[in-house]
Amino acid sequence: MTILATSRQTAGYRIGIVTAQFNQVITQKLETGAMSTLQGLGVAADNILVAHVPGALELTRASRLMADSGRVDGILALGSVIRGETSHYDYVCAETARSLANLSATGPVPVMFGVLTTDDLAQAFNRAGGKAGNKGSDCAAGVLTMLNLQMQLTPTT
Repeated sequence: MTILATSRQTAGYRIGIVTAQFNQVITQKLETGAMSTLQGLGVAADNILVAHVPGALELTRASRLMADSGRVDGILALGSVIRGETSHYDYVCAETARSLANLSATGPVPVMFGVLTTDDLAQAFNRAGGKAGNKGSDCAAGVLTMLNLQMQLTPTT
């Protein structure tokens, strides 16, 4: 049996962060957590490209543009969708999750899903640096793991 290493080596990786500005009080904390973790794990600040989009539904388009640009090796898509009084929440959450998962599976680089889908603001705060950790930070560590796994599984010529 072979078990592939789950290394988080940075190996000069260039990381993109696409952050939705809707619920910015939350998404800024996700972005800050991601930046801190990336730099703490050795990714140079000059190797981090950040783009801001209006809301969660725009994350996929911007992530696709960033992936296709060749300027990044992996992407963090960060957002926060908080349940309201209408069914809009369900549509935004489902479509954002579906489209980002599709992009990560079929696109040129791994895309980490860092979109909080919570019932209220308190839950969002708990997942953006509160008692439940920081999803942005988790995604930052995760993208490095995925890039190293990709390196191990990509055929060499």
